[in-house]
Amino acid sequence: MIFHITEQAAWQTAQAEGAYQPPSLASEGFIHFSTDAQVVATANRFYQGKTGLVLLTVDPSRLKPELRYEDTLNHGTFPHLYGPLNVDAVVDVRTFEPGADGTFSM
Repeated sequence: MIFHITEQAAWQTAQAEGAYQPPSLASEGFIHFSTDAQVVATANRFYQGKTGLVLLTVDPSRLKPELRYEDTLNHGTFPHLYGPLNVDAVVDVRTFEPGADGTFSM
């Protein structure tokens, strides 16, 4: 499984439209994902203190666009999806809120 952090409102829009297309898809050409081992570090690096988030669990075998594992400078290899995320590939959605100190844990 791979994981993606997003705002609850963005996920609701994706469900209504049948596909999730965050701004990174237009600006960078792909959607950022994390492996299980990378989720907490990613959340603390980019979303510290942010509320109203959900964690999407995605089954790679259900993806329609191409998924590539690519090196990210000084941060390791991350999964990147080169197209809109088809919502039927999402197998779990859970509220993902930081603790009282603003940091995330699992």
